[in-house]
Amino acid sequence: MPTPAGGQATAGGVSNHSNSHVAPTHTTRKGFCSVRHGQAIILQLSNFVIFTHHMGMSIVIPAMVKHSVPPGQSNVSTESPSPDFQDYWNETLKDSKAVAPVYDWNPEIQGIILSSAYYGSLLAPVPSGYVAGIWGAKYVVGAGLFISSIMSLLIPLAADAGVTQLVIVLVVQGIAKVIVLTGQYSIWAKWAPPAERSQLNGIATSGTLLGTCIIILTGGEICHTIGWPNVFYIFGGIGCACCLLWFSFIFDDPMNHPFISTAEKEYIMCSLAQQDYSPSKSLPIKAMLKSLPLWSIIVFHFCYYWGLSITTAYIPTYINSQLQMNLRDSGILSTLPFVAGFICMILEGVLADFLLSRKILRLLTIRKLFTAIGAINSSIFLGSLHWVRSSHSITIAFLVLSASSNSFCVSGCLINILDIAPRYASFLRGITQMSAFTAGSISPTVTGVLIHLDSEFGWRNNFLLLAAINISGLVFYLFFAQADVQDWAEEQTSTHL
Repeated sequence: MPTPAGGQATAGGVSNHSNSHVAPTHTTRKGFCSVRHGQAIILQLSNFVIFTHHMGMSIVIPAMVKHSVPPGQSNVSTESPSPDFQDYWNETLKDSKAVAPVYDWNPEIQGIILSSAYYGSLLAPVPSGYVAGIWGAKYVVGAGLFISSIMSLLIPLAADAGVTQLVIVLVVQGIAKVIVLTGQYSIWAKWAPPAERSQLNGIATSGTLLGTCIIILTGGEICHTIGWPNVFYIFGGIGCACCLLWFSFIFDDPMNHPFISTAEKEYIMCSLAQQDYSPSKSLPIKAMLKSLPLWSIIVFHFCYYWGLSITTAYIPTYINSQLQMNLRDSGILSTLPFVAGFICMILEGVLADFLLSRKILRLLTIRKLFTAIGAINSSIFLGSLHWVRSSHSITIAFLVLSASSNSFCVSGCLINILDIAPRYASFLRGITQMSAFTAGSISPTVTGVLIHLDSEFGWRNNFLLLAAINISGLVFYLFFAQADVQDWAEEQTSTHL
């Protein structure tokens, strides 16, 4: 059963009697030159790699086809691209012919190719999270990272072989990417002291925004200069190099790490002394289904990723169509929200842990406050875009402020699983990923329909709907969220998966 709503959350989301275990090693907490922060940086690089793989095909496909439609326009918007937009892609395509093959893929085939990476997204998160929780993230997540990198290297060869072979490679890569994004949470259940969870997770998660930013900035230029296959070779090669770091320095438990100091090891183990994170093949399914704190996290994940999927997919299109900017300018401006989000995600994680370690705010208050800041401010900025579209600078500023605000949620609801059920963090991460992927598969379609039905007010209606969904998820989370380890996450049960 869930912990009562009136329960007090301590610095780690564990019972108050655990404070005595943390105090003796408090001084080892200071500083960022630690093995646990090294783990976070390697995870950041891994997430960077995965998101360059995730975005790569969307960036590259205009240079792969003979008669391409600019990214973000096919099947999502009925608006015609500006002349500058179309001219740039025609120039890119013409120059790319000399250095890379092109294919006669119609828009329907392009849609199948772009969708193929998502085919396993709704099925893979839960099994991969469960397996990572039992076997550990070192080999499960490492295998996913390696497979995704190898598939990236094989994409040009698969494209030459045919559409079917390319789709198979992308499906396998999509499953591998899900394994990495889901299974990594089991690392923080054993490595992150409760007072440092936000900053460690913020560092690691920020790699997703950094990867998105870099692939947007460099992908088109690589296609333009040395050919589209090199996008997959370069980032696939970076992924393989990252695998060497992963298998050399990532360990499931600080007790088994060969380079960790005794002081740091004792600090981590003492901080987690009252936390039951031992692997278990048993899952308290019935208790999970009845847990409102868990449902509040799942619901907010759906609402959060509804908006994130739209902004990630449509920012270039919105800037180009509403601000009438050419592709070069809109491509550069489109990266600014990701850069801002990347920086703020790290800083906000440090801020959350500062407030917690200094006992300025309780853990539950921090989770709710940061979630509210992210959801409310991003909703306001995105919901107001329609009324400031006449000003380019204000529109870009609102997009940047929205992304900066939205990153607060990473230290709010999005890490809350580690507070209420660290033992099942990886499995539950799979559940929330399913909720997120469901939102991501629906929201772009809804956006396209709204723009198609009303060319004048379609964007306004879309952002207002986004804000309404965001606020609804926030309200549900604020009512039912908890930061204590739940009873069902502490006890062995006989209910099996």
